[in-house]
Amino acid sequence: MQRLIRSLRRHWLRVAITLLPVLLALAHSAGIARLPFIDRLDALIYDARLRATMPGTLDPRVVIVDIDDASLQEVGQWPWSRDRLARLTDELVGRQRAAVLGFDVMFAEADRGSGKDALQALLAERSRADPAAQAAIERLAVTLDHDAAFARSLEGRNVVLGFYFTQSPQPRAKGGLPTPVLPPDAFPGTRRYATAWNSYGASIPALAAVAPAGFLNVLIDPQADGVVRAVPLIARYEPVGGGAPASAGYYESLALAVYRRAAGASAPYPRLTGAAGGAAPMLEALVMGRPDGPIAVPVDQQASALVPYRGPGGVQGGSFRYIPAVDVLNGRLAAGELAGKIVLVGASAPGLQDLRVTPVSATYPGVEIHASVISSLLDRRFLAVPDYAAGYDFSMTLLLGMVLAIGLTRLGPVRAVLLALACVLAPLGINHLLFQRAGLVLPQAACMLMVVAAFALNMGWGYFIEARTRRGLARLFGTYVPPQLVSEMVLDPNRYTMRAESKELTVMFCDMRGFTRLSEQMAPADLQAFLNEVFSRLTDIISKHRGTVDKYMGDCVMAFWGAPVDTPEHASLAVQAALEMSAAVDDINAAHRLRGLPALSVGIGLNTGTMSVGDMGSTHRRSYTVIGDAVNLAARLEGLGEHYGIGIVASEATRLQCDACLWQEVDRVRVKGKLQEVTIFTPCGLRANADPEQLEELSQWREVLEAYRARRWHDTEQLLDALRSRHEKKVLYRVYAQRLASIRTQPPDTDWDGAIQFERK
Repeated sequence: MQRLIRSLRRHWLRVAITLLPVLLALAHSAGIARLPFIDRLDALIYDARLRATMPGTLDPRVVIVDIDDASLQEVGQWPWSRDRLARLTDELVGRQRAAVLGFDVMFAEADRGSGKDALQALLAERSRADPAAQAAIERLAVTLDHDAAFARSLEGRNVVLGFYFTQSPQPRAKGGLPTPVLPPDAFPGTRRYATAWNSYGASIPALAAVAPAGFLNVLIDPQADGVVRAVPLIARYEPVGGGAPASAGYYESLALAVYRRAAGASAPYPRLTGAAGGAAPMLEALVMGRPDGPIAVPVDQQASALVPYRGPGGVQGGSFRYIPAVDVLNGRLAAGELAGKIVLVGASAPGLQDLRVTPVSATYPGVEIHASVISSLLDRRFLAVPDYAAGYDFSMTLLLGMVLAIGLTRLGPVRAVLLALACVLAPLGINHLLFQRAGLVLPQAACMLMVVAAFALNMGWGYFIEARTRRGLARLFGTYVPPQLVSEMVLDPNRYTMRAESKELTVMFCDMRGFTRLSEQMAPADLQAFLNEVFSRLTDIISKHRGTVDKYMGDCVMAFWGAPVDTPEHASLAVQAALEMSAAVDDINAAHRLRGLPALSVGIGLNTGTMSVGDMGSTHRRSYTVIGDAVNLAARLEGLGEHYGIGIVASEATRLQCDACLWQEVDRVRVKGKLQEVTIFTPCGLRANADPEQLEELSQWREVLEAYRARRWHDTEQLLDALRSRHEKKVLYRVYAQRLASIRTQPPDTDWDGAIQFERK
C-alpha cells in the first residue's frame, strides 16, 4: 500500500489528467451536466444490441392485413369506401374468425363516395312533389350509407379502431373519443405520469359509438434522430376550451387495447415505488389482471415501453405474416385460416406514409410496431431502463476510473492497452448479459468514452511528457549507468537529476598491471582492440552488478555503486563485481598464453563512505562523477595491492557491509595524504563456498596478526613460518617475514600502533 501511495504521489499530475474524463463522465451520469452526444451514443449502442439479439422468428399469433401497393393497384387508391371496409371486417371477423381485429388506420372523415349526400339532396328537392319517390329515395339512401354499413359490421364484434392525439396552441377535437381506461385522478398528486395532449382526431361519431379505440401515437426519441424506440401505453388527455371535461383521463394505445381484448386482461393500474424525503413516487409498471395471473409491464415515467422488435420488419422481415388486403377482400383465404389470430389492418405502401425509422430498419411499417408490442405482451418479454440505471452508471464509471487512474500510471504500454481493453469489455459484457437475461437496458456510453479518453490522455501524457523526460534521463545517464538501472530510473524520472548530493556509496578503482610491458609488444591498432576488449568485459561485469561506470583513465576504470539509483547493498555488489573481474582477467590471460603474449593482472581498490555525487566539471566539459576523501582513499588502496601481492584491496568500511564474503585482513596502513590509519582487507571468495583448508589458513593468519600487534615477535615468526611452509608463493606472508627481519635489527618505538606508512600513491 505504501508503495502504491508513493507511486501516486510521484505521478500525481498524470493521475489528475486521467481523472479529468472520469469527472466529466460522472457529472453526466449524475445529471449535473448532461452531454447530448453521450446520450446519442447510448442510443446507438442500444440499437446495435437490439439488432444483435432480435429473435428473428415468426410469431404466428399476430397477422397483418397489409394495404400494400398490389392492393391499391387492384382495389383503388386510399381511402377505400366504407362498404369495402365493412366487407373486410365481415371476412376477418366472420368467415376467418379472427380473435381480435385492430385498425391502424383513421376514420376521421365521413365516406364521401357512398352517394348518400346526393340522395339526400334529391330527397329535399322531390319531397313535396312526389311522396312515393321520397319513400323510395329514403329506402335507397339507407342501402347507400357506407358509414352505417361499416358501423353495423363493427357493432358487437371484437374490433378496435385507431385515433391520434396532438398538442396544439389552439386545441382541437374531432370525432368521438372512447371511454378513458383510467380516470384523471388515477395517479396521486399533481405529477403527470404520462404524455399529455390537448387535441385529438378520432373516428366519426357513428363509428366511435360502436367500437372501442386506442391511440396510434408513437414516441420519437428525444435524441432528435427520428427513431422510434418506445411507444406510450397510456396517455393523458387534458381538454381545454372546446374539449368536453367528461372526456379527460388516461387512454390506452391501440396495441394495449388489442392485447387486453385478446388476453382478457383488465384495465391497467399504475404501480408506484415509494420515494423518500417527500419526493413524488416513481412510476414502475402498469399492472393488468389476467385469468392466468397478473402481468406487470415495466414503463418509464411517461408510461412508455421500449419496443422489443422481433426482426427487421416488413413482408420479408419474417416476424409476422403479411396478407395483402386485396386477398382478404376477394376471399382468397380458406375459411377459418385466421381463426384465433390477432389481426391488425395497416399499410406498408410507401405512398400512405406509415413507414417509420426504427433501431432495426429505416423503413419499418408502423403497423408492425403495434404488432411487436402485442407480441411482447403475449410473451411477457420486456425491455426496461431500471430506476437505478443512473446509479449503476455512476458507480461503474467511478470504479473503472479509479482502476485506470492507478493502473495506467504503473503499467507499461502493452499492459496499459490490455487494462483499457478490459475496462471496455467488462461493462459491455455485464450489460449484454443483463440485457439478454433480464431485459435491462443500462447506460454505458459515458463509461466507455471515459475509458477511451482516459487511456488516450494517459498515453499521450506518458509519450509526450514522461517519455520525453525518460529519454532525457537516458541521454544523461545512459553512458554511465547499466541498462537495467536506466529501466528502473525511467519509472520515476523526477527522482533523478544530475544535481550534486552527498551519499554513502562504494567506489572502485581498477588498474591494469603490466600494461606498459604489454604495450611495448603490440602494434597500436592491436593494443587499441585489446583495450576495448578488456574494458568491455570489465564494464559488462560492473553493469551486471548494478554499478555505474564513472570514467576510463588510460588503463584504469573507475566505477561506483549506490547512485544514481539507490542500492542498499552497494558494497556487497561492488565486492562481487571485483571478484568476477579478477576471474575474467584470468580467462583473458589464458587466451594470451596461447597467443604468446605476456600475462595481464589488475589491481582493484574498494572503499565505502560518504562522497559527493552529481554533475561536476567546468562550463566546457562536465560529467556525472563522485568526489571526496572516500574516493581518494579507494584510489590509494588500489595501488597497495601490488605491494602485498593481492588483486583486491578493500577498506574496513566495505568489509563490514559485505558479510557474504570471506575476508582476510591484510594490514593497517596510513596512505599518502591521510593521518588516520586504515585497516585493509582482501576478499577470498564467498563464505558459502569456503573449504576447510581455507578456513584453517585464515584462522592461523589471525593468530599471526594478533601476535604481531602484541609485539610477540618470536611467536609471530613461528606462526608465520608454519603458514609460509604451506603457502610459500603467497607474497603477503613474504612481506611480513621481511618486516619481521627488519624489526629484529631495529625494533619499533614504544608508541608503535602496528600501522605502516605509505608515502607513494
